[in-house]
Amino acid sequence: MAYQLINYEKKEKVARITLNVPPLNWITIPMLKEINDALVDVGKDQTAKLLIFDHAGEKAFSSGVDVADHTDDKVEEMIKTFHHTFRLMYEIDIPIVGLVNGVSLGGGCELTSFCDIVLASDRSRLGQPEIAVGVFPPVAAAWFSKIVGLKKTYELLFTGKMIGAQEAKEIGLVNAVFPVASFREDVDKFVAEILNKSRPILIWTKRAIRASLGVNFPDSLRSAEVLYLDGCMKAEDAKEGIAAFMGKRKAVWKDK
Repeated sequence: MAYQLINYEKKEKVARITLNVPPLNWITIPMLKEINDALVDVGKDQTAKLLIFDHAGEKAFSSGVDVADHTDDKVEEMIKTFHHTFRLMYEIDIPIVGLVNGVSLGGGCELTSFCDIVLASDRSRLGQPEIAVGVFPPVAAAWFSKIVGLKKTYELLFTGKMIGAQEAKEIGLVNAVFPVASFREDVDKFVAEILNKSRPILIWTKRAIRASLGVNFPDSLRSAEVLYLDGCMKAEDAKEGIAAFMGKRKAVWKDK
């Protein structure tokens, strides 16, 4: 597929999807179709260790889904295509990191919030302003209470207010906040801490975390137990990591 609205590249075991319609990177149905095509490719890749959602320009990750795609003749296709994005993201086993250096609003905020880790610059602002135009954000309604808590979800979705990166970090919407001047360098250092780990173990770890969502603790613990014994512990890198620790040496990952 020829990409016109995003950039999609794979380099050194990192897949990167970059929204590429600056300055606001409005999300449209055609852009979503390109994103979804790239996500399908990532899901098939047996070598990629990390997926990064990035953005072109310095003003916005995305200001949201184009309002023009909410009209009666387009809204059903938009919702189905947009929600397919999250279903594809949910099935991806490797870590997903979202980068926000600017604003991330509406559908853009939903997209970054669904990443496993979100790294933001200190000038970034995030929010779900849909209530101001008479609608609500379905993904945020379904997802935010799991990551920021019920009360904060009500507050953000009822008021539609934007919050700064530091507050977003405090409530769990963002993992780390870096100075804008060193944002890219700090992101590279953070990402390097993931990339030096074993790919299979990263995958088993993410599967175990994902299995805990929406179930009680005994059931989630049982799922984690099965994944640990039948998956993780059968990986060669698990054996290597334990042997290296016991031998007081640095592990040499087979699938790094």
